[in-house]
Amino acid sequence: MRQQKGLTLIETGLVLVIVGLLLGVMLKGQELLNAARMRSLIAFNDGIKVAYFGFRDRYRALPGDYSGASANIPNCGSCEIGNDDGQILLAGGPDESTAAWEHLSKAGFITGSYIYKAGDPVGPTNTPVNPYGSLIQLIYDNAYQEGINTTGPTRHNLKTGNNIPSNILAEVDRKIDDGKATDGQVRFSPFGGADTSTNGCFYANGWNLNRPATNCGAAYLF
Repeated sequence: MRQQKGLTLIETGLVLVIVGLLLGVMLKGQELLNAARMRSLIAFNDGIKVAYFGFRDRYRALPGDYSGASANIPNCGSCEIGNDDGQILLAGGPDESTAAWEHLSKAGFITGSYIYKAGDPVGPTNTPVNPYGSLIQLIYDNAYQEGINTTGPTRHNLKTGNNIPSNILAEVDRKIDDGKATDGQVRFSPFGGADTSTNGCFYANGWNLNRPATNCGAAYLF
């Protein structure tokens, strides 16, 4: 008599059940991780928006654009000041979009210590980074999507920075806006080098969920 080798049907079934359970745990773990990242990104950007409006209400000026920053913000005597034209701009003097972070941090509206001098390169010492490690931006521009091939009107907005997966941005957009990458208050932005290829971060007017892109970013419009 030959001894039967290999797995019986019952043993094979048990293996399949165990593999299925492990895959279920892994998928559930990934789902929970994505949910945590989405909440973290929402909380991070909401905190910046609250800081922006809080600063505006207290000083009747915009961070970075405030000409009275060195005189009226505590410990900001050497801060770069803006020109009070109501626009947070890159050009025409000191980089107001970077100076904004020092104004906000010295005024106590955001955590962290950011110091900017005219001519300094933008980096983590003068600009916050998003939960994915990329630099963000507070600015008056139109570098965000209005339609498939068009940019929008110039307005103040917060760039989330890149390196954010498109499925995460889709969840964020659905959670707080209309879920469309080219409409509403949350839209795709190429800032930071985000993927602008066809069917990259978005297609039509929706975020790419079929094969999520990993290097995406958005703009929160004010």
